[in-house]
Amino acid sequence: MITVAKRLQGTQEYYFSRKLREIDQLNAEGKAVINLGIGSPDLPPHASVIEALNTQAHRPDTHAYQGYKGIPALRKAIADWYLRFYNVTLQPDTEVLPLIGSKEGIMHICMTYLQEGDEALVPNPGYPTYRSAVELSGARVVDYDLTEAHHWLPDLDALGRSDLSKVKLMWVNYPHMPTGARADTAFFEKLVAFGKQHNILICHDNPYSFILNDQPQSLLAVPGAKDVVLELNSLSKSSNMAGWRVGMLVGKEEYITEVLRFKSNMDSGMFQPVQAAAVKALELGKDWYDALNTIYAGRRKKVMELLDVLGCQYDPQQVGLFVWAKIPAGYADGYAVSDEVLQKAFVFITPGGIFGTNGNGYIRVSLCKDEKVFEEAISRIKKAKQQ
Repeated sequence: MITVAKRLQGTQEYYFSRKLREIDQLNAEGKAVINLGIGSPDLPPHASVIEALNTQAHRPDTHAYQGYKGIPALRKAIADWYLRFYNVTLQPDTEVLPLIGSKEGIMHICMTYLQEGDEALVPNPGYPTYRSAVELSGARVVDYDLTEAHHWLPDLDALGRSDLSKVKLMWVNYPHMPTGARADTAFFEKLVAFGKQHNILICHDNPYSFILNDQPQSLLAVPGAKDVVLELNSLSKSSNMAGWRVGMLVGKEEYITEVLRFKSNMDSGMFQPVQAAAVKALELGKDWYDALNTIYAGRRKKVMELLDVLGCQYDPQQVGLFVWAKIPAGYADGYAVSDEVLQKAFVFITPGGIFGTNGNGYIRVSLCKDEKVFEEAISRIKKAKQQ
């Protein structure tokens, strides 16, 4: 019998992949489940982005293999976007690497820098892909705790007193998913200093900085950050282009070149019309993000109303594409709340435990549904609680 590789033996199927099968079964039974779990924007990209895709796709010369580093226009658009919104200067030809979605970049970074015997710091709670990518690289995951009491920020002083001799990189993500916590400039400065002191590559995953956040920030804005920081970003959330798979990795030329060595063995470039459309998305002004956030602000109010019905507690100042909430007393964990709401009201809410043990007492609700859908979900939950 042929067995799977050792690297896969400790890696489970992604939670949402498994849960969607259960939801599909309920839908097949006529339950019409309202899925408030996954952060896949339901709104379209700007019309000019779609027009650019159509125009470029109709050209006869845009269908060949593309370069591994993306077209020059896309690299320049990314650099211009970083300067305009984050006040970060990047060299388009050497410090920018377009990606087929930023999720692939997480794997590329881990495979470039990690191997057996290495360790990587991963947030608990945090995006599950950080953990799985580290494990697939053969390295060891070292959890660092994020707690509500510490505003969902790592205690860098405590981390500094631990044994970091085998740690090569650290995954961070602010605005934070799933908690919606923000990090200020003072924390970012301390984080960069931490990376330099301990010779750790700080990998900042930054896809939520424009969603319900008045001041988008990049870790690379900290002076000297390029020495120890790689930053991932994405058009999935801020430009409603999740299915288009357009991301980016930015940082020091040396790091970009090293990651490209791995990436160039994994794909054959991004479809050129998608790259041209991404340029249009990156050229959009503040009014695009303001209009998007007006919609999300209305949805967030509905989500908080839903959470009030459930008896949850939450920080109304959190940002990003989700709302994170502490479960009411009487439930063992967020899984129990999620399962009860799914089975009784046919509404799916993500249990916080999928993001790590520190999320066990929480649930997460996505903002990626119309306000009327949230109203229906609220109605269903109210009826279920009366039964």
